[in-house]
Amino acid sequence: MKKFFSVLTVLLFAFAFPQKFDNIQSGETLNYRIHYGILNAGTATLTTLKTTYLGQPHFYVKGVGKTTGAVRAFFKVEDVYESFINYNTGLPSFYVRNVKEGTYTQHFETVFNHNNQTLILTDKEKNTSRTLNSVKGVQDMLSAFYYLRSLDNSELKVGSVKKLNVWIDDEMFPFQLRVVGSENISTKFGKINALKIVPQVISGRVFKDKEGVTLWVSNDRNYVPLLIQAQLAVGSLKASIDSYKNVKYPLNFTK
Repeated sequence: MKKFFSVLTVLLFAFAFPQKFDNIQSGETLNYRIHYGILNAGTATLTTLKTTYLGQPHFYVKGVGKTTGAVRAFFKVEDVYESFINYNTGLPSFYVRNVKEGTYTQHFETVFNHNNQTLILTDKEKNTSRTLNSVKGVQDMLSAFYYLRSLDNSELKVGSVKKLNVWIDDEMFPFQLRVVGSENISTKFGKINALKIVPQVISGRVFKDKEGVTLWVSNDRNYVPLLIQAQLAVGSLKASIDSYKNVKYPLNFTK
């Protein structure tokens, strides 16, 4: 189960464009309940606030994941991710990954320079920094989520494929997401129509194969992630929306 919360974060936060955050408002909070097999394994939370960073308008996004209950007794996870996303470009300016997963810890901070496609990676545990080459339009794990949500419905229609490069900890990962259909799914709030998305992920490390994950997002202007199901190398993982507030447009649940 090592790092599975980090991979979950990629998927939750994996769903540059001037003023295209008009469907997301400051104060939005999304909470998820995570199940590992039959166990109630943990929670994940996303919060969004409008702020300024280096004199520019930004979204400050924070993601927190942790194990709970019986799972926490034998595998304690406390992961914190933070990102300052430029409101006018949709690109990250500063990103923090601070994770504690069992005996494994990691605390990285990344400063992005999109003008010359470089980044400065600081390892807070080792107190070292280095400058690395990047690519045009790179996203971090949180900003990728908001970039995808900023797309209009013509860009996330059934059959479409979106590609992006995501900076995860100290390396770049290419991701590809296919919108394979739409269907009604059941949640604790009732049924709702959702887009079904299959992210292509790296096999052999955590997941059983490259397309062992399915993500459902609300089929409306919010594009709120509602459900994730994943077949892991050992066992299965499910994350479902548990509560939400300050979502800009109504989520149309039915009984």
